[in-house]
Amino acid sequence: MSAAAPVPDNALVLALDVGGTTMKGEVTDVTGKVLAVGVRSTPQSEAAFDAMGELGDQLLAELTATQRGRVARASVVMPGIIDVERSIAVFSANIGWRDVHIGDRFDTRWNIPVLIEHDVAVAGWAEWRFGAGRGCDDVCVVILGTGISGTLSVGGRLVRGGIGQTGEYGHISVRHDNGLRCACGNIGCVETVASGAAMARAYTARTGETVSTADLFSREDDPDAKAVLADAVDALADGLVGIVHATCPELIVLGGGVAGAGAALTEPLHHALTERLRLVPAPAVVVGEFGARAGLTGAALFARHGALT
Repeated sequence: MSAAAPVPDNALVLALDVGGTTMKGEVTDVTGKVLAVGVRSTPQSEAAFDAMGELGDQLLAELTATQRGRVARASVVMPGIIDVERSIAVFSANIGWRDVHIGDRFDTRWNIPVLIEHDVAVAGWAEWRFGAGRGCDDVCVVILGTGISGTLSVGGRLVRGGIGQTGEYGHISVRHDNGLRCACGNIGCVETVASGAAMARAYTARTGETVSTADLFSREDDPDAKAVLADAVDALADGLVGIVHATCPELIVLGGGVAGAGAALTEPLHHALTERLRLVPAPAVVVGEFGARAGLTGAALFARHGALT
């Protein structure tokens, strides 16, 4: 897909970030000021696209006539496999769609140009270009949540796969012999140990107590919580060490809900990488600036700039 030109500074943009359970949307100006905001549940299968259209309708209807006339472009970012070139939502395991042709349904409905992209690609690009990684050419962004994925920027360029996919860091196998089976079908993927859901499950298996990931990180004197976190950090370091050897990023940015742990995660991960690396320096490890809003913030920046450059 050819890059679109940036919109004028006086323009407004509409951004939608579609998640597995909820979708969020905003209309913002060039400073990031929010003029309209909305959230709704994400229905299963192709019905999700009707909900996206309705959420966009709702946000645009909240604007004054003058503001509505200033909305120059929109972007919709979504999970799963997205074929941007052909405008097809190929597959989403969580939401259940397959081979949905998006086409110009949103452009026609909202009467503005609409860009579509993968949510992690946009979130990682935003953290690299405008967040914690700005000013650095070689950055690995890791989004830690229910799953694990991310982006890689090398030599000042965002690296994309054959159909535009991002880094499936969560599906690097690091526990071949005694690991758990991953939803992808493999054994011992990073995601089975270091995702938020995996850490919560591991703690419950050790103690019988159900906790949130945030709870887990707050239990500084709990030996079971410490053991779960140490195992997660080891798995994440094992998964990232090959990427660091191959591309020598100067910075690793942690985003997503799990990254809210802050120094409790960044410091042990940097230490674990330092222990494993011999030929290349260990990159600095920091928490992203946009947190859980990286997808929505990135969607607005993508709509405004027109390309992930």
